[in-house]
Amino acid sequence: MIPLLTHMLSVCPHDCPSCCSLVVTVEGGRLTSVTGNPDHPFTQGVICGKVREYAERVHSPLRIRQPLRRVGPKGAGEFAPISWDAAIETIAVRWRAIIGTDGAEAILPFSYAGSMGQIQYFAGHPLFHALGASRLDRSICVSTAYAGWRATVGAVTGNDSEQMVGADLVVLWGVNASYSTINVMTLVKQARARGAHVVAVDPYRTPTAQGADEHLMVRPGTDAALALAVMHVLVAEELVDRDYIERATLGYDRLAAHVRAYAPDAVAPIVGLDAETIVRFARRYGATPRTFIRVGIGISRHDNGGMTCRTLACLPALTGAYADPHGGALLSTGGAFGFDYAVLERPDLLPAPAPRTINMIHLGRAVTDGALAPPVRSLYVYSSNPAAVCPDQTLVLRGLAREDLFTVVHEQVMTDTARYADLVLPATTSMEHLDLYRSFGQLTVQLAQPVLPPQGEAKSNWETCRLLARAMGVAEAHYAKGDEGLIREFLAKGDATVRGITWEQLVRDGWARIDLPRPYRPFADGAPTPSGKVEFYSAWMERQGLPALPTYVPLAEGPDNREVAARFPLQCIVPPNRFFLNSSFSQSELLRRRQGAATAMLAPADAAARDIRDGDAVRVESPRGAARFTAQVTDATRPGVVVIEGIWWHRFQPGGHGVNVLTSDRTTDLGDGPAFHSNLVQVYKA
Repeated sequence: MIPLLTHMLSVCPHDCPSCCSLVVTVEGGRLTSVTGNPDHPFTQGVICGKVREYAERVHSPLRIRQPLRRVGPKGAGEFAPISWDAAIETIAVRWRAIIGTDGAEAILPFSYAGSMGQIQYFAGHPLFHALGASRLDRSICVSTAYAGWRATVGAVTGNDSEQMVGADLVVLWGVNASYSTINVMTLVKQARARGAHVVAVDPYRTPTAQGADEHLMVRPGTDAALALAVMHVLVAEELVDRDYIERATLGYDRLAAHVRAYAPDAVAPIVGLDAETIVRFARRYGATPRTFIRVGIGISRHDNGGMTCRTLACLPALTGAYADPHGGALLSTGGAFGFDYAVLERPDLLPAPAPRTINMIHLGRAVTDGALAPPVRSLYVYSSNPAAVCPDQTLVLRGLAREDLFTVVHEQVMTDTARYADLVLPATTSMEHLDLYRSFGQLTVQLAQPVLPPQGEAKSNWETCRLLARAMGVAEAHYAKGDEGLIREFLAKGDATVRGITWEQLVRDGWARIDLPRPYRPFADGAPTPSGKVEFYSAWMERQGLPALPTYVPLAEGPDNREVAARFPLQCIVPPNRFFLNSSFSQSELLRRRQGAATAMLAPADAAARDIRDGDAVRVESPRGAARFTAQVTDATRPGVVVIEGIWWHRFQPGGHGVNVLTSDRTTDLGDGPAFHSNLVQVYKA
């Protein structure tokens, strides 16, 4: 029984590296306050403005409180109530019919990080594996970055970001931490107070860049070229750690010869910086191993994103920063947690041969391709909003509008995707269900127990998949374990980093740091690559048909593509805004009001050439589609670069089309991820 007034710990469930520990207040059955936990070593009492207003989300008038069936045209959002029993039975009947005529591969689950809780994130995997449904390649966020990082250091981890507090130089490379991982800014401020110099590398002047000591405004997609020019200076001026290179790296001599071609004078016009700035930055970086680079996932969302992340991972190995207690680099801590994910995913339930895999960024292709065999006949969506977040959105919406596509959406609020559903099932928020969390930006495991009862008839991902498994007669033993039982098993079957963390400990304390040394320096003496060393030269990359050494590769859709650039001369990047996280907070009237409008940032010269003034309505067009925005004329972006922050739901954007009608479903160089930021566009005054 939940008391009338209580203060409890919880965890932010959203797709953010911070995974903040929360203190929540419930009064009279309503969430009234959400703050950061001051006792958590990474959160330190600080949370973003989005989650601080979480009560509005939990009690939103847009909450789906009972199952609904479609009664109007797809996309119109016209529904009537239906019972849970009738909804589950309807799904089971339709799925059995589809399996009977087209096979189970005609069913496609679609989910991502609407909840980063481990139980809810993986809730559907055993069900759909046991059915033999098509598998989903969940590539939309980190797959490219992780593939590039592994190519150099073998594991997706890095020096603990808390250690940057003692650094002499902090480099925020492609990460607008003020918007996307605010707790890093806490550490940056502490480092500056101790005398650290802070450099932001970003294609536009974000609030993070504005607050840095120095901002390197690189052209989008040229980060690898800048890093290679830095390497050129480090090698040429002997600003390298020969001892570390000898004991912990592979291929230095080849790299040293290779980077001669990346002299600052040659790279300057590529990256849009002057050569003197590049040299000054390189010398500052090479002056001490006490340098910490925090790398953002966003730099991987280019055609060359995997190679970019691989290249950045090489920099600390040249100076020995990986071995310094306050140096190194971090892209993600995801690989530091030694969990056995087979406990949650249950790959043993897959039939043989394994079903096909569909890349989630190709959803538009999958649901419109008449030649696909078998065709996708049913789509089951949870923890995602593909109508808003998938690239080449025009194609996605065309597919979702198919009358013969049986679509079920399990969701908290009436999203763009839910409006296309045949059945909508009400989902709990993180405040209403049990879950275990691990971070990809820090090193603690956290437990969140429900602080509220489910709103209306809402059910968690786990409970809903349990009902579907029972109705379909599959994987019932797995779901019989219950969420608590599965968490206990998950903790017990991990490796030494997590095996000492118990359910009882997490219930008592809310969180526990995984068992890693302090300071944590996973690449101090090498790396878990095939050679056992940090690989400047990668035979694995060579086998993929890619350069074995870090190399700058121009964008497939960038200024060097003269054919496309002749019609679409401006580069367009689509980073996060302050008050949304992907599309997760676009439902909030309060946060939409604070965000203001869906804007397109234009440099003054680009605006003047098009007779566009600040505040004008503009049409942004790419080879894939067009959408309307409000012009923001600003020197925060450079000439030739348009910046569109955040994902607004279609119905909250002028013209009814969101930003992803502009983006391509082209895959990147590694990891089959999306090239969201590699877009060429033209802008017109509307």
